[in-house]
Amino acid sequence: MASKGIREIKKILVANRGEIALRIMRSAREMGIQTVAVFSDADREAPYVRYADEAIHIGPPPSAQSYLVFDKIIGAAKSTGADAIHPGYGFLSENAAFARRVKDEGLILIGPSPESMEIMGSKLGAKDAVKKYNIPLVPGTDYAITDIDKARKIAGEVGYPILVKASAGGGGKGMRIVEHESQFDEMLKLAVSEATSAFGDGSVFIERYVGSPRHIEVQVMGDMHGNIVHLFERECSIQRRHQKVIEEAPSSVLTPELREQMGQCAVMVAKACDYVGAGTVEFLLDENLNFYFLEMNTRLQVEHPVTEMITGIDLVKEQIRVAMGHELSFNQNDLQIKGHAIEVRVYAEDPLNDFLPDIGTLSQYQTPKGPGVRVDDGFEEGMTIPIYYDPMIAKLVVHGANREEAIERMLRAIEEYRITGVATTLSFCTFVLKHEAFRSGNFDTHFVKSYFKPEYLAGFNEVDSMVAALLATELASASSKSILNNPGPIAKGSAWKKNRQG
Repeated sequence: MASKGIREIKKILVANRGEIALRIMRSAREMGIQTVAVFSDADREAPYVRYADEAIHIGPPPSAQSYLVFDKIIGAAKSTGADAIHPGYGFLSENAAFARRVKDEGLILIGPSPESMEIMGSKLGAKDAVKKYNIPLVPGTDYAITDIDKARKIAGEVGYPILVKASAGGGGKGMRIVEHESQFDEMLKLAVSEATSAFGDGSVFIERYVGSPRHIEVQVMGDMHGNIVHLFERECSIQRRHQKVIEEAPSSVLTPELREQMGQCAVMVAKACDYVGAGTVEFLLDENLNFYFLEMNTRLQVEHPVTEMITGIDLVKEQIRVAMGHELSFNQNDLQIKGHAIEVRVYAEDPLNDFLPDIGTLSQYQTPKGPGVRVDDGFEEGMTIPIYYDPMIAKLVVHGANREEAIERMLRAIEEYRITGVATTLSFCTFVLKHEAFRSGNFDTHFVKSYFKPEYLAGFNEVDSMVAALLATELASASSKSILNNPGPIAKGSAWKKNRQG
């Protein structure tokens, strides 16, 4: 019998695709909860669709006609009798209007309240919310620029270089570095224009430009009973085009004292918006180890597995329990860091060509295995990477007793990964993991600009491709001989319910 205030969840619709949909469904299954997949035409044959107990077709490949359509997602949930919707990350995961619609329809959103999303969805709103908690902020304005002359004066007081940033921004859009006052007007106009185009909101503000920042984020979790804890930090400084490629936990530069300070600040940020569920508070850390609040992501992060590896906490299960109304299953004193974890994002991108997407068919796809290795993926051999979505193939995660072991384990795992048919970021990740700056922990978000040139990978890629091609030929030959000699039983169809169209 359910406790007072507890609303049991028996079926979850996962309003997402690929690896995150599959990852959520696995945790739900372990909890005895049924799952519903939604899929576009491009994802009809995807593993997550087959894994779910039920699957609903929601339209053409473009996300604006499928994964972002409120009515299709809500309709799929209601037609299958789902109690709750888990949005994963991306798509509708930080859309306050969608969160409100889910609530109005009598469904449970496995995520924070629409009000929390609205406060933290605006960088200016977030700054305003955390002011009273004395959270360190990067010097600059905490309001949208409307008077250019006044803004120019403030920029001079803050000191160049400065950063013009979009309030509704992300992924580096609506952001411009201004080195000198003579550039101010032009860069401001460019930032406003890009912000308007990308987010429909041209609001921008000014911050001091932190020249050698590290990107440190803190995982938080809150429940409906006012309990909020932090689950330590993740270092996310290895980036290209302001997007993360390698993440690790814990950071190699934080002292226990600094970790506690940043953790408590993250908890206060969450309290500032009455946060419920899993969220991430992001900070900039300068070369003198001063930290500044950057923003809060009101959802599960792509890199959440490294936190799971060092804490032993399944964040998705905890999200689901909290959404039902349960208290957190642990408190701050229960948490401790165990070992070290690293995640590399395996993108179908060409590091030799400015990391541009390299869409194609996975002619060979074999994942690494062994102690301390986890692969969260959503593809199988023979599948084509759709052009409509983020080109991430998988997240490769390792755990070791310490940072050195984790690095060596990751290098071994990357070496075992076999992908042909598309270029990937694996060779770049190997380059980073072997680089002295990374191994020593002496790096920042400018790693790519400071240390990487595409030609450094040219020889590596040629050798790697040749070895993979030879191995694929050998395996194909051995496989065909094995089948001829021992055909084995005919494979039977899936035991799961068939896809429902509509």
